[in-house]
Amino acid sequence: MAHNHQDHDHDVEKASGLNTPENKTQNISSITIQAVGSTTPPQHHHHSGKRLRHFLRPNGKKVHIAHSPDEVERLKRSLSVSDPAGEGFDVVIHGSLDHIEALRESHKHHEDAREALRIKHGEEFERFENVVRELDKLGTELHMVSEHAVQLDASFEKFGYSAHLRTLPNSGGNSSANSLHAGEDHADDHESHHSSWKAAKQQGTPMMFFKKPIIRQYFHKGLLWRAPQSQEVASYELFCDLFYVGIIAIAGDGAAHEATGQALLRFVIVTILSWKFWGDIQYIVSTFEADDMFRRFFILFVLVCLLGFTTNIANSWEETWTPLISFYVASRWVGSLYFLWMSYLIPMVRPFLVANAIVNFLPGLVWIGSCHVEEPNRQALIWIALLLDLFGILFLVAFLRGMLGGGQRLKDCLKKVFEFMPGANIEHKIERTNAFIGLVFGYSVIALLYQSRVPFGINDFFGKAVLGLIQAFTFNWLYFEIDTFNIHTHAIRRHFASSIIWIAAHLPFVLSYILAASALSKLVLAHDTTGSNYHDLYEPFDERSEEHVSIGLRWFYCAGLSLALMGMTAIAHTHTFKVIPNTRLRKEYRLAYRIVVAIIILLLPLAHDHLNSLHLVATTTSLVVTVLVMELMGSACTQHEFWGLGGEKRKCTYSARCHVSRKIIESKLKSGEVLNVEEVAEKDGNGLQVQGGYIM
Repeated sequence: MAHNHQDHDHDVEKASGLNTPENKTQNISSITIQAVGSTTPPQHHHHSGKRLRHFLRPNGKKVHIAHSPDEVERLKRSLSVSDPAGEGFDVVIHGSLDHIEALRESHKHHEDAREALRIKHGEEFERFENVVRELDKLGTELHMVSEHAVQLDASFEKFGYSAHLRTLPNSGGNSSANSLHAGEDHADDHESHHSSWKAAKQQGTPMMFFKKPIIRQYFHKGLLWRAPQSQEVASYELFCDLFYVGIIAIAGDGAAHEATGQALLRFVIVTILSWKFWGDIQYIVSTFEADDMFRRFFILFVLVCLLGFTTNIANSWEETWTPLISFYVASRWVGSLYFLWMSYLIPMVRPFLVANAIVNFLPGLVWIGSCHVEEPNRQALIWIALLLDLFGILFLVAFLRGMLGGGQRLKDCLKKVFEFMPGANIEHKIERTNAFIGLVFGYSVIALLYQSRVPFGINDFFGKAVLGLIQAFTFNWLYFEIDTFNIHTHAIRRHFASSIIWIAAHLPFVLSYILAASALSKLVLAHDTTGSNYHDLYEPFDERSEEHVSIGLRWFYCAGLSLALMGMTAIAHTHTFKVIPNTRLRKEYRLAYRIVVAIIILLLPLAHDHLNSLHLVATTTSLVVTVLVMELMGSACTQHEFWGLGGEKRKCTYSARCHVSRKIIESKLKSGEVLNVEEVAEKDGNGLQVQGGYIM
């Protein structure tokens, strides 16, 4: 990437999510995905992984193909030496509308020429075309066997080897020098590529204090250019996740211990702020590629701020609000400085990074103002700052996309200034979000744990813990497996609106589930049933056990569980799913059933003391399990046996319409002979014409 002063290769994908791999310019093999079922006719001597660099239009003008915007300028400068007027050539970006239109024009021209030759030469033309077609198939197979068989290691990625993965040959120099013409010497190319690939495989990568960062992906004129390598989760990202287990426990346990409106308000605010810490780390790691020591020191500084933030959560409403906000603002403002520095190093996306730094900086002023205002007037500033933190970047993107109004002149100016915009890595975003949700589910299990004092501890405490475990397992099953089963298009790839809903719905889902899990940990220790005695609990759990379950705790548990189920329903609804023929119940109806169950759970606290802690946990768990059963049964096909019992013992049945006597069919079945329907039909005088026989 010339703008980064580094050679970096990108895949181009349209807004619909179709990836188009690019050629590598480094001394390693790259991995690209080959389209399956392509209708493009094979080109002679153009093997898989090879791309045309130029072709001719019907009017004789040569079309040169550039693989990045900066290469367009390089090609124009070099071609202008021989053709200053620029009348004999066109330069297009690979995958752009101009490129597609030029290809269609040339393709139609050659199709018409081929049809004219077919009419003129007739049978000789057909024989010649068959010979060319066979040569193409054999040449492609020979190329694959000779070149790619020695590079299987380069085709392995995170999820294993795939037959649809192909390695692109290396070529020295920059991408503009790569010329892939018909008739090139593939033997020499294979030999040099194989030797360079082996050398790159044996060469290590040095660790550096600072590397010039590279944008992993960016938008340009409706195309998303992205690095071909899959982004791995860094070890320090997993380290951050472990940190959040403790943060969730402190915030959730503090809210459940008081179970009041003020405790709920404090829980929501501090959890959203800690979520922003995690989001900032995820965004920076996903946007910039800089595997150096400086990146790790930056992450360590953010974690230090997060540690200081966490130590001031419990008493933040009375005395420690200022230090809590100080650590948060320090982290956000250092992030703004980081974006400004990146804008200096990467001028291609400088306008957007500067705007992003401003969006991160401004809410900090409101947060500082909240430290000088007492409750309850402080809440006004808090929620203004929260809205700016949560939706500031969304308003920025909507403004740049022209969705907030403005004249055409303003839109044209924004389009010119923000021509390049960094994009998020979708796979990394999904994987990191799933990891965080996994932590939340893990916390709900840890919160159930207690220690028993009696030799035989099968009592109401254990029963409630088991029910809570079933509940957490069911939520995990629904989120990670049921709602990701048979996805056709993920919400982030589906549409701008669906991606915003998917991202935004996760925060209330996490907040609600943490609140419910924290309340459930108190319900498990409650001794308000006949089969529970707080003396059966070991210290310090016996001190935490309560004889009466407060109405606030009931609302925390039921409302949290209900809203979590609704949030998970909204997340699932943003995807588009593959259509399964003859399903017992469509996905829309199954999601609607979740809403009904969520409403029932939400109303359970109205029963007050008619439901003790065991009855309440048992009722909610049973309702959640019915959602899982509805999903499993409803997604099954009516034409297949759901239980899978005795399926192999069933006799295979076959039904068809054929004018053949039953006696003949039974005799053929017993002997295992081939029943030639055509012969039987001719004997019966029916004149049935078929292409072959059936082995019955």
